[in-house]
Amino acid sequence: MMNISAHFFSTKTIAIIYAIATLAVTLGGKAYAATIDYSPQFKEAESYSTTISANNHLADIYYPKPSELNSGNYSFPIALLWQGAFVDKSFYSDYASLVARYGFVVVVPNHLGPSPINPTSPPNLVSQTSQIGAVLSQMAIENTNRTSPIASVVDTQRLGLLGHSFGGAVGLSAIANKCLTELFLCREPFTRPKKLLAGAFFGSNLRNPIANEFVPIANDGIAVALIQGDIDGVALPADRAQSTFDQIQTPPKALVTVRGANHFGITDVNNPPGANPDRNTPTVDQVVGIETIARWSALFLRANMVEDPAAYDYIYSQGDTQIQMSSSPALQF
Repeated sequence: MMNISAHFFSTKTIAIIYAIATLAVTLGGKAYAATIDYSPQFKEAESYSTTISANNHLADIYYPKPSELNSGNYSFPIALLWQGAFVDKSFYSDYASLVARYGFVVVVPNHLGPSPINPTSPPNLVSQTSQIGAVLSQMAIENTNRTSPIASVVDTQRLGLLGHSFGGAVGLSAIANKCLTELFLCREPFTRPKKLLAGAFFGSNLRNPIANEFVPIANDGIAVALIQGDIDGVALPADRAQSTFDQIQTPPKALVTVRGANHFGITDVNNPPGANPDRNTPTVDQVVGIETIARWSALFLRANMVEDPAAYDYIYSQGDTQIQMSSSPALQF
């Protein structure tokens, strides 16, 4: 039987091989499979667009839509989704909708800043740590505005982070409580808010390319999950993801690999316009990949932000009670 600690993942790695509803999980070099009910809590999610007052940037907000939303019985934590470099917020609509259906208000802002590739070029779509304060302030406004679709249903005291590629690097630096101006992840002093409880990032690592060093992440117990496609041709999963994972100082932490997904397994389309393309062609259907990444992102956040019993059981122990040996090849690290 596979044994996952109920409190942390220590330095072990989970690898997911997705095949319809069957997962092959790799831990400690052994492979297992399980069929588990991981359905979202809500059948529908809706979205609307707004302008973030603090920086005048546009944002899309996704939220669960039960029929009795405004009954006064709901309080959804905030999940800030940081875009990959040069990727418009609209290309995360499928992923953000799915995460929202697990019981989150997902905020996906566009942010203009210096390009990490060419800092002297005009501002482009890139994420930065300053967005945390701006989004938290906007969510407080939305929550008290009677005309807002999410009035009175936002838990403004719980913040989770999501991110893709460069956006995930920003999230990791925020969790590390570092303002890495040399990496263009931050432009002004930054202090990690106490409301920040967990983060799950796809295709991301935290590395100083000039010094060729991976940055230590003093997360102080904030839960961190790194989710990777095994054929990611931009953020190399077997090298940079593992090295970043090793730099996360304290549990809970997880490294999850989705077989057949490339660097853009999280976006609505492969290689969205404007992004630096991944030359590796995904072998998993885009819809399947997005669902897999969203499920693991949302359940990891729920397990560590709201102590949801079902999510906690799935992430930390359910596989240990339902697994059977699998003949499927397993990823090795």
